[in-house]
Order: sequence, then C-alpha cells, then structure tokens
Amino acid sequence: MASQAIDRGRFPPTFWRAMQNAGVEPAKALRAAGLSSSLHLDASATFSTAQLFAVWKAVETLSGDPAVALRLLQGADLRGHQPAFIAALYAADFCDAIGRIERFKRMGACEVFRTEETRDVWTIIKDWPFANEPEPAVSVDLSFIFLLELGRRGSGRRIAPKRVELIRKGPASGELAEYFGGLIAFGSARNAMTLHRDDLALPFPGHSPEFLDLVTPGLASAFAELQEGTEIADRVKAVLKRCLASGRPEVAHVARQLGMSERTLQRRIAGEATTFRALLSDARRELSEQLLCDPAIQIDEVTYLLGYQDTTSFYRAFRDWAGISPGEWRAGLTRQIGTPHALH
Repeated sequence: MASQAIDRGRFPPTFWRAMQNAGVEPAKALRAAGLSSSLHLDASATFSTAQLFAVWKAVETLSGDPAVALRLLQGADLRGHQPAFIAALYAADFCDAIGRIERFKRMGACEVFRTEETRDVWTIIKDWPFANEPEPAVSVDLSFIFLLELGRRGSGRRIAPKRVELIRKGPASGELAEYFGGLIAFGSARNAMTLHRDDLALPFPGHSPEFLDLVTPGLASAFAELQEGTEIADRVKAVLKRCLASGRPEVAHVARQLGMSERTLQRRIAGEATTFRALLSDARRELSEQLLCDPAIQIDEVTYLLGYQDTTSFYRAFRDWAGISPGEWRAGLTRQIGTPHALH
C-alpha cells in the first residue's frame, strides 16, 4: 500500500467541516499554524509536511482534548464523510476497502503507508519522508481510527487491532484506549497498527458491484451514535446524507437508524415545525454544496452520491435551490476564492 511521496498534501473540505463541528474553527487553527486564515475555503490549497503538522498541532492546542481525533470522527458523522470513505463501504471486504482508499489517494500525498504481512497479521506503518519532527498525535490517531472505523462500519463487527504502536509517550486517554480496544504500545520506534488477517477477510454485507447499496440495516449498529441533544432535524439530515446513494431515503429507514418508531420520528419532526420532505431536500442541498466544493469530484459522481437517477434531475433540483446550475455554482466558488493564497 505504498504511495509515491511528494512534499505536498491537502485537507479535503470534509476535514474543515468536521473540525468546525468538533469545536475548532478552521480560520483560527490556520492562523495559529501561521497560515492564511481563509485557506479552508480553497479546496485546491496544498500544504507542505511542516504546514500540515502545524495545522494538526493547532487543532490539538485549540481543542485541549487528548481524544480530539474521536471528535473529528463524530464531526464527520454529522457533516459528511469524504467520498472515498463512502465509496469504500461498498467494498467486498475490509481488505478490498483499504485498497479502494489507497486508490482514491485521499490520505495525504506527503505521507507513505507501508505494509508488513505474515500468515496471521497485517501491519500498516505510517512514515513522513519530509518530516523534521514527530507526526502530531491527532494525525496519527485519526489515520488509524479512519481505517478501523471503515472496517467496523463496513463489516458490522467491532474489529480490534492486535496492537497499535505509537512513537509518542503515553498514556492514552481513556476514550482512545476504549476505542481501539487492543494493546497500545507507547514509545515505539514507529507509528503502526497491526490487524488480524481474519478481520481483513470479513465481508461487507453492503457490497454491491454497481454501488447501489451504501448502508444496510445490518450495518446500523456499526455507525457511531449521533451526539445527544442534537435537534432531530440535524440528526435526520445526518442519516440521510449517509444513505442517499443507496436510493433508500424513506422515513421508516431513517427511523430505524435513529432507534425510534416511524410515528415517533414523524411527531418529533413536526415538533420542530418542518417535514421529512423538507429535510430530505435540505440534506441533498447541503451535501451537494459540500461535494461540489471538492474539484476532484465530478458532477456525475455528485449526482450518484445524492441518490438521483440522472444528472437532469440533479440539475433541475439544484437550480431550484441556487438559481444556477451546479457547474455555474462551482465556477462562482472558484472566482470567489480567486488566486490560491500564498502559504506563509
């Protein structure tokens, strides 16, 4: 799973949204890292290893939370995951899913992922060829959490690594230790996660060669719980954003995902003076704008991830929302950003 390393990487738009939902303002983190505070608005902005590390360290400092990587995961649950993560949930098994993530190359061009394999275990090792200092803890944690969460959600099983090796000194926060559920070896010579080979072979029940199924009821228990106290409208939209591509945005399906009856869900939606139809439209609009912010995602892909049968239907709906076509909206965003900001 090795990648060709260059000293340029980027943060996808979904990262900035997850950061904000985790309680850290992207503009403030960028300023703390010594960078332009508007870089999060530029989906094409790239960062050197030193700059990436500076942003991660700013996130650690501003959050003051040793388990901030878990907050970022929760933030992604509410605001939308990277398309690569969503696509990987269609994989045949955990091993196939990891391969899909590698092919999407969304884990950072500056870093190199190496693997070691034996008959019983499979280890992934993180290296930063251009780094002059240790990788920040939140970056390490999130990389391993990202892969482990993919396996858990895709398989519906609480996969636990055999061990996690971390260069930094311990101890781990209680939340992180509980999340990994395996041995964490601090003060190691490398940052690595070792998985059992049997877990890599676990099938994903939602597998579909045509990518017609994103989420199935059998996987519901593998999804992280939405934060308590969130308005029901936001919780419904979060579920809808995860299941739009499966073509199953029915009230009954959303109710099951939220652990309540259809009647209860309808009553709570009405209590917030809205309707399921309005929330579905809002979820599609919000997710469409999130996806269109990433220039690497083709409009045809956006159409599919929103659950539309064809681009004509998507274009018609988007014009109703924004008054312009998706392409015009994306072009307007590019003009608004202007020339990429110089990195300090």
